[in-house]
Amino acid sequence: MPNGVVESVSPQPADAPIDWGEAALWQWRGWQVPWRCLGPVGGPALLLLHGFGASSGHWRALAPPLAAMGWRVFALDLIGFGGSSQPARPLDNRLWGWQVAAFLRQVIQPEQPAPVVLMGNSLGALVGLTTAVLAPARVRGLVAAPLPDPALVQPPRRSAIRQRRPGPGRRRIRRLGRCLVRTLLRLLPLELLLPVIVRTPLLDLGLQSAYSRPVGRDRPLRHLIARPASRRTAAAALRGMTIGMTLRPRWATAPSLLPRLRCPLLLLWGRRDRLVPPMLAPKVEGLAGGPCRLALLDGGHCLHDDVPGAVLRELEPWLQRLPVADT
Repeated sequence: MPNGVVESVSPQPADAPIDWGEAALWQWRGWQVPWRCLGPVGGPALLLLHGFGASSGHWRALAPPLAAMGWRVFALDLIGFGGSSQPARPLDNRLWGWQVAAFLRQVIQPEQPAPVVLMGNSLGALVGLTTAVLAPARVRGLVAAPLPDPALVQPPRRSAIRQRRPGPGRRRIRRLGRCLVRTLLRLLPLELLLPVIVRTPLLDLGLQSAYSRPVGRDRPLRHLIARPASRRTAAAALRGMTIGMTLRPRWATAPSLLPRLRCPLLLLWGRRDRLVPPMLAPKVEGLAGGPCRLALLDGGHCLHDDVPGAVLRELEPWLQRLPVADT
């Protein structure tokens, strides 16, 4: 964090354009990844990770004030989202975690070698958590706003005695079950469903469910979500995400990753979150392996774009208190 007292800065208007910062392209494993940055060169690095269906432009309200505070702010489009490649293959938070770790190593840390603060919304928070566990030396702190995972509402693991390696019969049943799930998900008519969602009020209803403020007239926000979903490869990528996230191993779920987290965690949750209920927040806080601060805000699921001022009021002092990163 820059030295001295940083004056409070205000977020961008709620309907700000989505093309903030300087844009560039990065190639990873043969896939194209757009990214952007804003703020002073040499400033401490902060990487913003978007949620499901969104892209780097979704950080339009927070990136400029964070840059004004002295942070070198980065954001990228995760594989399958935004302007990134949309491969027809299973995609889950393990692959996105390795994508982010590679971005830290190849793009951010050659310019600023110190560990980076990660901030994620929803799926982006799970990806940030995964990255912090896979590459702990590269991550200085994690902000999750909020942190969803269906595994958080599943029954707890059975006792160690009953966790012995399953026999051949049970393993065959599991393999059969996975094949059945994969087949059913591949039969989903996503090529027909996605255009219906994008071109009808269904998209507006979905967007409004993630916000506490009205977003019906926010054309930049609608464009940010609709444009990637209208690409011809979008349905195949969505199918891959559905398969990947459904069949990922237990170690890649939030209940298994959180105890392995060692960096400080700021957990932000909206009291009016209709997608992921705030009742899960204390469970996430209790599972965190490192120091954790939980703050409940008067907003919805996309806190950073819904109530960015409230997010900044929690975020700024937390960033100020982070231990100085070693280079």
